[in-house]
Amino acid sequence: MIRSALINVMVKAARKAGRNLKRDFGEVEKLQVSRKGPADFVTQADRRAEEMLREELLHARPNYGFVGEEGGRHEGSDKTHTWIVDPLDGTTNFLHGIPQFAISIALEREGQIVAGLVYNPANDELYTAEKGKGAFFNDERLRVAGRQNSLDAVVACGLPHHGRGDLALARSEIFAVQQKFAGLRRFGAASLDLAWVAAGRFDAFWERDLAAWDMAAGVILIREAGGYVTDLDNGDAMLTKGNIVAGNETMHGQLLKLLKDAGKNPVA
Repeated sequence: MIRSALINVMVKAARKAGRNLKRDFGEVEKLQVSRKGPADFVTQADRRAEEMLREELLHARPNYGFVGEEGGRHEGSDKTHTWIVDPLDGTTNFLHGIPQFAISIALEREGQIVAGLVYNPANDELYTAEKGKGAFFNDERLRVAGRQNSLDAVVACGLPHHGRGDLALARSEIFAVQQKFAGLRRFGAASLDLAWVAAGRFDAFWERDLAAWDMAAGVILIREAGGYVTDLDNGDAMLTKGNIVAGNETMHGQLLKLLKDAGKNPVA
């Protein structure tokens, strides 16, 4: 597959940062048995990865803006383009030695996501998409799953924890989805969950209380793979509202309705 210059820039940055994260991940597994644990080490790994991504991306496109989970927003002289980056999505998984984490890179142009990349360095899985050019897993074209019957479908989600998010609403939503779908999964890295929807591994996905860098790359991956992505109000404000629903046209519609109904009829 011949990649565009833009995608090549993103891939080069992700692979360079990914090599360090994979090395650090090996160290984390050794630190699990220590009394202090690997938390401080993982924080440093996260920051190093973002610094490396910023350096590589801005070296190639020096005038672009940059938004990262760790370092915040940096304005560029080109106000029409901004990199949106999560250097380590799935930090808790990484912290516990679970190989389900990713680097997520998206490019926003005049308010629209025009390119995205999700890369899991633990198993070298690379997902890329560019507006109008399709979505790919390594060099293989992606399409969302074609299932139409929810009783055959597997849905991924996020789960709030004590002190963060609406636990009662989450219980209602989970209860509603369990009645209609074949299975429910929680893997702990939203960018990879969205990539897996694009790849047809999951039929649908929803989550609340996300940041823009958790979703931006996944949004274009799914759209370029033929799927539907909206916020929970069926609009296009995922990155500002912080919630998302995704799937093929049928699964997206069914899941969106279930979640709306669940909000009106909470489980005791």
